[in-house]
Amino acid sequence: MRIFNYCLNFVSMMMNHLFVKSKVLPENPIEQYSLNPAYPTFYIVKLNARSDLAALDRVCKKYNLPRPTEQQLLGNTELDRFIGLQNPPPLFGDTAKPTDALNQGKQIIDQLIASGEKNVQVIPVTILWGRNPGKEKPGLGTLVSHSLTPSWFRKFFVLLFSGRDNFIRFSQPLDLSLLVNEKADVDELPHKLLRVARVHFRRQKLAATGPKMPSREQLFNSLLASPTIKKAINDEAKSKNISQQQARQSALKLLDEIAANYSDATIRVAERALTWLWNKLYNGIEVKYTEQLHDLTNKGHEIIYMPCHRSHMDYLLLTYSIYHLGLVPPHIAAGINLNFFPAGGIFRRSGAFFIRRSFAGNKLYSAVFKEYLSQLFIKGYSVKFYTEGGRSRTGRLLPPKTGMLAMTLQAMLRGIDRPISIVPVYIGYEHVMEINTYLKELAGNDKKGESILGIFKAIKNLKNYGRGYLNFGDPISINQYLNEQQPDWRESIHPTDVQKPQWLGPQVATLADKVMVNINSAAALNSVNLLAMILLVNDKQALSKPKLLAQLDFYLHLQRNASYSEKITIPDEGPEQLLAHALKLNKFDVISDEFGEIIAISDKEKTLFNYYRNNILHVFSVPSLLALHIFKSHKTTIAQCQALINCFYPMFAKEWFLHELDENYITRILSSFVDQDLIEIDGDNIKITNSNDCLAKLEILGRALSLTLQRYAIVIGFIQTSKEIERAELERESQVLAQRLGTLHGIKTPEFFDKKVLVGFISNLREQGLISETENGLQGSTKLCEVYIHLKALLPARVWQSISDIVQGQCNQK
Repeated sequence: MRIFNYCLNFVSMMMNHLFVKSKVLPENPIEQYSLNPAYPTFYIVKLNARSDLAALDRVCKKYNLPRPTEQQLLGNTELDRFIGLQNPPPLFGDTAKPTDALNQGKQIIDQLIASGEKNVQVIPVTILWGRNPGKEKPGLGTLVSHSLTPSWFRKFFVLLFSGRDNFIRFSQPLDLSLLVNEKADVDELPHKLLRVARVHFRRQKLAATGPKMPSREQLFNSLLASPTIKKAINDEAKSKNISQQQARQSALKLLDEIAANYSDATIRVAERALTWLWNKLYNGIEVKYTEQLHDLTNKGHEIIYMPCHRSHMDYLLLTYSIYHLGLVPPHIAAGINLNFFPAGGIFRRSGAFFIRRSFAGNKLYSAVFKEYLSQLFIKGYSVKFYTEGGRSRTGRLLPPKTGMLAMTLQAMLRGIDRPISIVPVYIGYEHVMEINTYLKELAGNDKKGESILGIFKAIKNLKNYGRGYLNFGDPISINQYLNEQQPDWRESIHPTDVQKPQWLGPQVATLADKVMVNINSAAALNSVNLLAMILLVNDKQALSKPKLLAQLDFYLHLQRNASYSEKITIPDEGPEQLLAHALKLNKFDVISDEFGEIIAISDKEKTLFNYYRNNILHVFSVPSLLALHIFKSHKTTIAQCQALINCFYPMFAKEWFLHELDENYITRILSSFVDQDLIEIDGDNIKITNSNDCLAKLEILGRALSLTLQRYAIVIGFIQTSKEIERAELERESQVLAQRLGTLHGIKTPEFFDKKVLVGFISNLREQGLISETENGLQGSTKLCEVYIHLKALLPARVWQSISDIVQGQCNQK
């Protein structure tokens, strides 16, 4: 027997060496979990298998961690470091022999108590061979799948076919001192240790692979058998005077149109293809704040990813990043426009389910889609959808579409027993692939549909697009949110479909805004959007290289010391490195003369750069307003600065989805200005310093808000001057005046004339109580008059004169 075991160990080691390639998470477990290789260390795993031991041993050797194949001295006793909770089943039969895990746990705890050692590391390690979730009804594929606990014979084939997809995740070491210090029976502690480990591994596997998949036929049959869809089929048959069978076939076709057909094999192939694509397209993908995802999965939360939507690349980038974090790719709500050959089939097998732009007038479609979405949540799949509904053409966050979020909350009212959390995601790029198309659409061209020709054209144009950025924002627990905002929400729970409770609409709207706020609170600053912030406000969109570097250094210092949010990511590089990187993207012209170099935005890029500036304009909104006020007044007070921000911030917050104003934020910004030798503060008084560059730096920063304030002045000017004006007329006249200002002052920013932006601002004013609606039209409040006075002081005289002349002239004509 000893020779047989030796042979098995040798074969296992050789197969690991030849066929196994392990992906380890986190990438640096010692640093991530503050592990100390000198401390007594044990590894607890789910399966007591030689192949798992061999794979873990190779990884521990690579990371200079204590080897699991060696004994650990604890007190005066040598103990096995490797603890397997479960033995593989025998080749014939289903019942596996119990492992020695309970006895090992008892020995560790006994020696821990006897020796008084406090620094024992018991590290849970999740070891998976492939990420296949398995089928609800196992088939022949289980021979090479690790979804079921394999015998040693099946494990041979698992290693052979899935060894290159070995996945090893180290988790936070269990704190045995907490267990020992509990007032519990010492004999119960080993049992508790194993129970904690089993729950942990169950959650880890679910997070990495997702729940077992039903066949497409099983899924459709279970959905068609649900009371909700049965009722919808009956209603469809009656309303259209067709048979039950015909209505059922209609529902089946809709399910086939909607439902994903997730395939682990497709995901593995896509992962390799996307790795090649990212290397071809980008200089790197920076992913931040991932630890909170693992915290949620460790607590058994189901995750809904809600990212902003900049590009079609978002679908691929986010799914790819989630998969590389060791988590199961989510099911993705994709627009029906993406369901074209061959992309539609690939997306569907990658987890995409397709949604029409409108449910209006199709009750059967609405019922089928809602039931499908509910089943995803009930079964425990993670889901991803874009709350903006479509891609932003301006770089700003779009007002949220609340349909999917409402259906999510309705699914919770079906009585889902696991916690669900929303994870907002900020996605940014140094180059958006569709940027030229967006510009054409903003200029009035029709939106082109997606097609296979478009894919080939995009592949042909592959080039260096700089870096991509993906930041996970602060999660929102839906259960906690409802408990706080709607304590009686559980009274609305119904096991099948429910009528929308009256509170649902307002709570969904508030929750959607909170998601958008958390997205913008996790924005990523990069070389392109920072240079756009600086160069777009200058004449000819150009600046001398020394001045540009000084301004860039000013912005970096400002954000590092007075950031809008703790989750705003700031480049680690200095100004020179950022500029050198940006110049490689071929978006800038470098003009040299006898006085030095001038950096200018290329002519073809000037309008496009507004998109990148809009990605981060909200981050600089308050500093910009303060800089503009100080620049215009030269002398002011802290109280006046606070009053100015309090006046404008509610409008900024609604337009850019900002969190509540922290009064200390203003103080931090002013302190940063002081550090940069731009201003001096004496008590409550503020004045500009005598340094040579202070005026220029403040002016450039202040100009960042120029177009926003001009847009405000246009709308408010019509309201103030006309006293009462119909809303439709206000929208029309404001757009015409914006277009005229663009002609007079060379404004080429597309959203400046965008009627949707102007309409949104008018709605904003009404929500803030700054305007009210009377029988004769809209009327401004006293506070709106205060805003109007501030705008007159902040805007350049020539711009104010243009606005005033036209507004006054239009009103006199009436």
